[in-house]
Amino acid sequence: MEPTDFHSNAAGRPIKTLTGYWAFVPAPLPPPIAYDADLVRLLSQADAALSELSGLGRYLPNPDLLIAPYVKREAVASSRIEGTQADLSDLLIDELEPAQTPVGSDVIEVRNYVAALHRGIRDLEKLPLSSRLVRDVHRVLMTDVRGQEKSPGEFRRTQNWIGAPGSTLTTASYVPPPPDPEMHQCIDNWERFMHERGTLPELIQCALLHEHFEAIHPFLDGNGRIGRLLITLFLIERGRLSRPLLFLSHYIEARRAEYYTCLQRIRTHGDWLTWLRYFLIGVRDTSRSAIAQSRSILALRLSYQGHLHGELRALALLDTLFVNPYTTVARASEQLGVTAPTARKTIALLESAGMLEESTGKAWGRVWVAKPILRELETAPPASE
Repeated sequence: MEPTDFHSNAAGRPIKTLTGYWAFVPAPLPPPIAYDADLVRLLSQADAALSELSGLGRYLPNPDLLIAPYVKREAVASSRIEGTQADLSDLLIDELEPAQTPVGSDVIEVRNYVAALHRGIRDLEKLPLSSRLVRDVHRVLMTDVRGQEKSPGEFRRTQNWIGAPGSTLTTASYVPPPPDPEMHQCIDNWERFMHERGTLPELIQCALLHEHFEAIHPFLDGNGRIGRLLITLFLIERGRLSRPLLFLSHYIEARRAEYYTCLQRIRTHGDWLTWLRYFLIGVRDTSRSAIAQSRSILALRLSYQGHLHGELRALALLDTLFVNPYTTVARASEQLGVTAPTARKTIALLESAGMLEESTGKAWGRVWVAKPILRELETAPPASE
């Protein structure tokens, strides 16, 4: 890291450590922000789209039909940014027999992301969003996966850095604040700002909190995933999201180079406006996309229901397929509370109606999939303009 690359004292300062490398200590939040016409317009659009999405989540007849798939898609996308190869189908199939997944599998990393989000939401019922809650979520995220030896649930006690593979503390593109005392002072400042209310628009505050967490990089591993989880948890705590329906990982993954450039330009040039525009566009477009897909999923469900003519067990199994389009006789039997022969008959009814098809071609260990539902869950529609 070259100290001459950092041109804005307002954003923070590079310091030379006792061992000779340079690190960056971000300045306390909030920074001075010039609300130009473009930023105000984007803030208004993002606020409106987020409010519409939150309202949709509040009035859904069966929220799990949308929430469970969205959380899983987010888990896949956020984990993929960090290098995992598991896709949505891998995660959904894993749910059929999770005990058989080997420790260290990419699927477990994705599964942990889902569990970490749910832990965070449960913790919010009794705790404010805080460093304590963040450590709790990190502990869940890093259980039985790569990096589990790197102090899950604990802030780092050693220096980390960001850079290309093979980089060192002296060649890294970015070195976060040293752990003691700078990092802990930064965390304290970050947490105080997180608890502020009414001083900034909440989407602006959320964007600043996410960027600052990434600048502090307080864990040895998992910082990116925790930082993205924080966006959803903050919006839920503030009442801006009724349910976890907004996730930005697909947006960030598709614009990854721009994302990292925006974060780095804050540190080097104090350029918060470019980052805020990027973030607000992401909230606006992702909210619009989620609204459109929600309506599409509900329309598909209504269409399927119309073909089942009051077959109550088949209708009940249909709803489980919108949560996970894969099923087996054992899974259907458990979900419906019926015997295996009855579950088999219910699957056969959906199969004959063209809603399920067997995917293994085997006589034993058969798995059925609702392909139209899976396609809907895998492909988000483009956001409206």
